[in-house]
Amino acid sequence: MKALIYAGPGLKSVEERPMPEITASTDAIVKISKTTICGTDLHILKGDVPTCEPGRILGHEGVGIVEKVGPAVTAFKAGDHVLISCVSACGKCNYCRKQMYSHCTTGGWILGNKIDGTQAEFVRIPYADMSLYPIPDGADEEALVMLSDILPTGFECGVLNGKVMPGSTVAIVGAGPIGLAALLTAQFYSPAEIIMIDLDDNRLAVARRFGATATVNSTDGKALERVMTMTCKRGVDTAIEAVGIPITFELCEKIVTAGGNIANIGVHGKKVDLHLEELWDRNISITTRLVDTVTIPMLFKTVGSKKIDPKLLITHHFKLDKILDAYETFGNAAETKALKVIIEA
Repeated sequence: MKALIYAGPGLKSVEERPMPEITASTDAIVKISKTTICGTDLHILKGDVPTCEPGRILGHEGVGIVEKVGPAVTAFKAGDHVLISCVSACGKCNYCRKQMYSHCTTGGWILGNKIDGTQAEFVRIPYADMSLYPIPDGADEEALVMLSDILPTGFECGVLNGKVMPGSTVAIVGAGPIGLAALLTAQFYSPAEIIMIDLDDNRLAVARRFGATATVNSTDGKALERVMTMTCKRGVDTAIEAVGIPITFELCEKIVTAGGNIANIGVHGKKVDLHLEELWDRNISITTRLVDTVTIPMLFKTVGSKKIDPKLLITHHFKLDKILDAYETFGNAAETKALKVIIEA
């Protein structure tokens, strides 16, 4: 089968690989129909994720058809149409019992990281009963690819951890796909204001179409000043960091109001300064999280009822044999105006 291989920092290639095999009774083999590229894949390619070793098939999102299952799999059978969670969960360990699936002692975020992932024609899914979701007849595959990771990540790590509430003021730093997913799902809670901050005017225009009440281009370094003017020098109740670099997290520290929440989503490959000399007396809560995907069933219903349309995030389409072009497009979003790309296997 064809697969996208991580060959070391800055290196990737499309190669022929053997078909995956069932190695545990709880495994399923899924034939990928559609997958995508995540910002985390770009972090891997930059060398920010040392757990991912050269030779790994990348990718942790997708939908497909079950090819075969191990003897212990009871919820799925060959031919079933399924959504793949980006997080694999055994369902039995202490962390899984707390619904902290990302910290499953034998699973977690392993797809496209510690084991071969979904940017291929077939993938082995551990703990299939807990890590796959049935797709209803007539559902839109492309929309559901966004439920593998990006939508639950924006919602769980940003909106829920950030304690977005009705009438509150929210700032999202980073108008990339994850930031936009947080924007879409923040509106479940009717905040009074959602301020989107980014360097890219195109993405800020998209954010306004998606429901942002205000946008700030931070290119000139005056984002702090503008946010404080917008909030009458008070700051925001929730600051969501959706980039993963020091300057954006430090901006969140500066714009959050007393008693507010900083919710980190970004994958940080470098140290960030925590300015406790400024925050120690301000009743600030700071949260970190890797998505647990516990909200996928709820998001399934929300998408199915047309309350939210994740297809808005999709800008480009590619075949699997053109996945290198897809990476080029996704990695140069400022020029290509890419958000999420769909790759058809």
